[in-house]
Amino acid sequence: MEKLPKIALPVIFAVIVVIILLSKSAITIGSGEAGVLYKTFGGGVVTDEPPLGEGFHIVAPWNKVYVYEVRRQEIFEKMKVLSSNGLDIQLDASAWYKPDVANLGKLHQEIGDNYLNRIILPTIRSAARSVVGRYTPEQLYSSKRDAIQQEIFEETKKIVDEQYIVLDEILVRDVTLPPTIKDAIERKLKQEQESLEYEFRLVTAEKEAERQRIEAQGKADANRILSASLTDKILQDKGIEATIKLSESDNSKVIVIGSGESGMPIILGNQ
Repeated sequence: MEKLPKIALPVIFAVIVVIILLSKSAITIGSGEAGVLYKTFGGGVVTDEPPLGEGFHIVAPWNKVYVYEVRRQEIFEKMKVLSSNGLDIQLDASAWYKPDVANLGKLHQEIGDNYLNRIILPTIRSAARSVVGRYTPEQLYSSKRDAIQQEIFEETKKIVDEQYIVLDEILVRDVTLPPTIKDAIERKLKQEQESLEYEFRLVTAEKEAERQRIEAQGKADANRILSASLTDKILQDKGIEATIKLSESDNSKVIVIGSGESGMPIILGNQ
């Protein structure tokens, strides 16, 4: 009984040490995350092995694990840039990005977990200034927004791909021009639209006038052909034919249709 406490104390101490070591060694990687292992006595950041995936892991208590979010993330950025003629333009954009999981160790070793502010944002700003500087305010306001968005994305992606970062998309959400420039552009666009509408009405009216001229000419030609074909003999025969049909009517009494060869009128009637 007297020896029991002496035996129990080392056991209790050992259990406490084991618990502390386990607490230091147990690492849980959450959903959408990955861990970079740093070996204190083994060469530092592990870059030649895949990062630690989701779930529970046991590592040596003297090593460290740096946890990164590897899901797609979004960053919003407002930028002041200059157009080709030196006017201040505000560009509102967002970027979809995530770290390259296969090279997460290299990203941590060469750049660190603050890669958003060290790489992505400076690159987007530089690309936006370069691209917007090629266009006039009119182009930025109207027809070139999709082209600007694509060019900023391509220039940014070219750089970040070499920094172990995956850039999925850059979206230009708004382009804000100085109020005076915006008003001038809107007036110009309105005038151009009104001019196009006026030209359309002129073309439509001209086509309608041409249609009417063609229709009138066709009727005139038809009448001329018909008149040329109707000789006196044909007219006389048609008149006689119509008169005979009329004389056969019950209501007909006496009809004078002209004179015969003897100069006497030809009289038709009912008997």
